[in-house]
Amino acid sequence: MQLFERLNRRIESYREDMIRMQCELTAIPAVGPESGGEGESEKAKYLLRTLAGLGFRDILVYDAPDDRVPSGVRPNIVVTIPGRENSRSVWIMTHMDVVPPGERGFWKSDPYQARVEDGKIYGRGTEDNQQDLVASVFAAKALLDEKAEPPCRIRLAIVSDEEMGSEYGLKYLLKAHASLFQPEDFFVVPDFGNERGDRIEIAEKSILWLRLKTVGKQCHASRPYLGINAFAAGSRLVVRLHDLYEIFNHTDSLYDPPMSTFEPTRKDANVSNVNTIPGEDIFYLDSRILPQYSLADVLSQIRRMCSEVEETYGVSVETTPVQMAQAPRPTPVDAPVVRFLTRAIREVYGVEAHPIGIGGGTVAACLRHLGFPAAVWGRLGHMAHQPNEFCIIDYMVGNAKVFGYLFLCGND
Repeated sequence: MQLFERLNRRIESYREDMIRMQCELTAIPAVGPESGGEGESEKAKYLLRTLAGLGFRDILVYDAPDDRVPSGVRPNIVVTIPGRENSRSVWIMTHMDVVPPGERGFWKSDPYQARVEDGKIYGRGTEDNQQDLVASVFAAKALLDEKAEPPCRIRLAIVSDEEMGSEYGLKYLLKAHASLFQPEDFFVVPDFGNERGDRIEIAEKSILWLRLKTVGKQCHASRPYLGINAFAAGSRLVVRLHDLYEIFNHTDSLYDPPMSTFEPTRKDANVSNVNTIPGEDIFYLDSRILPQYSLADVLSQIRRMCSEVEETYGVSVETTPVQMAQAPRPTPVDAPVVRFLTRAIREVYGVEAHPIGIGGGTVAACLRHLGFPAAVWGRLGHMAHQPNEFCIIDYMVGNAKVFGYLFLCGND
């Protein structure tokens, strides 16, 4: 505990340095090519210079090839601090990439020029995920500056492509550089949380996004008997799909919300004029499904509902998965990473954290599919992806202290 207090004082002394690093990171856009960006290479170059300047010596870069970006690669950085015993690593996993700013008119200032005001840092990426990227770096720097050897190896992974599926980020590392990861490792992914910092995500629902296209026959709206109204059929299907709530109706109090969800979301435009009955209509369904259900069973049920609509309206219905991911087994509630993280949160923030499951998706699912225990946690202000995104400076500093505590008890 004396060493922990020294680390805390060190971390507090870095406050202005942490703010400065946040501002410098914000000025380097790292948007994926799917959103018109050039990837993470420039931000990675900045990080490599900065990490070396902060005293880190064991820094490796694992480039995932991607010919869609000017550099031809999507970089992934792994920083290592050896411990007294190196059969286990404590990982903090953050990401470099950010989402685009969206409509600039909603921003009060340039999203890529950080603004510090009232204890907050405003700018795209400041919370998602630079807050905890910076926190993890300075927690590790505190170990170096205190010349404290941790009980086990510490590793910071700063990856690419998290916002668009991690194919060039964590998934690439797990596939192409599997030797980095050992069965006894545990992982903290600071990419979910709340204002109190008292929730530890240990489970995620399965995800099923579907594109549903009804195909009928276009005609003049004044003579509907000459056509088949694809919009009317699609609307009926939207209503019919709501019955999935009754069919897959189990609840699990671990999750928030505790049930599976099946929600129609995006609706594509059909005809552009009022007096034409559309021959095609497209909408999307976002389903977050409790892991006890097989996605194949859910798809079969949806297909039966589509067949009913086809028979009633004389249309055909095409179902195309946009995203389909069966949830892995949850991280056990008594896993070391959950126990240590609970203790760290209690020591730093004075709150008792509890494990939960969520409907969203994080890179922790990639780890859990391979049997690695992962906990998703952060004290956050829920500003990710929003205009005028901000990081609360006290949360950034406090989370660094939580990571510092983890570094000291990782082999307890």
